Amino acid sequence: MEGPGSLALRPLALLPMADDAVTVAVDWSGISTGTERLLYTGRMPNFPGMGYPLVPGYESVGTVIDAGPSARGRLGETVFVPGANCYDGARGLFGGASRKVILPSARAHKVDAALGAKAVLLALAATAQHALVVGRVPELIVGHGVLGRLLARVIVAHGHRAPVVWETNATRATGGEGYAVVHPDADDRRDYACICDMSGDANLIDTLIGRIAKGGEIVLGGFYEGDVRFAFAPAFMREASLKIAAEWQPADLAAVNALVACGLLSLDGLITHTSEAADAADAYPTAFGDAACLKMILDWRACA
Repeated sequence: MEGPGSLALRPLALLPMADDAVTVAVDWSGISTGTERLLYTGRMPNFPGMGYPLVPGYESVGTVIDAGPSARGRLGETVFVPGANCYDGARGLFGGASRKVILPSARAHKVDAALGAKAVLLALAATAQHALVVGRVPELIVGHGVLGRLLARVIVAHGHRAPVVWETNATRATGGEGYAVVHPDADDRRDYACICDMSGDANLIDTLIGRIAKGGEIVLGGFYEGDVRFAFAPAFMREASLKIAAEWQPADLAAVNALVACGLLSLDGLITHTSEAADAADAYPTAFGDAACLKMILDWRACA
């Protein structure tokens, strides 16, 4: 990204590889409709390392093709790459959208090669897992995008009671696997013990406070570009708790990877669009503007 709204595919030199680093040939990378949308539109809040030009992306998967002396045993592994900061002439924020990346070996997470492109979804699955462990088990999830779907699937995979999911867009109201998807207007319940918002809409907080039981909690699992505000009196009367689920941790990725490996968590049906990396300038607007696009991935395999 050269600047807000300006995206180009061009060569960048990579910084030298350290002894404990690996070089990964990326096959696929995902486009985030949360943080990458903010980077693309120039609305990202003051974030460490923010500035243009930058290489985005934190959902990449590929093969280790080179390694430093202390990481040679990883050659040939299929790995998930949660971003990289290895470029001469551009910031790595988050740095995964590239045909080749260099990163510390410890940050390259081994995955099953049989997952193929679906392995890019592990970052969002880990984000959902992290939102689950930050607070109580959500009884209501707001938003049936790919992150909301993954949270619902993770909850069910762990053996918890299936949540209710709110969705206002009819295009996204289908596809619930073992859980109900409803319009908020069709749900009159006001005693949820825990609600997890995956919509990223800060204007919903007051509505959600009105739907929790006394002592209930709201977990913010999305990313919010503006201030999060709420009316104090209703929150006071309910003795509400507000928790924020930040970025996933290695333990979260390990947990969802294990759920996928044993067949309890499916990643099927979530990647709806695939584009050649050379066509990224068209893929990004589609990912951000088409309600039918749950997840857009870029295919890097044809890039030199």
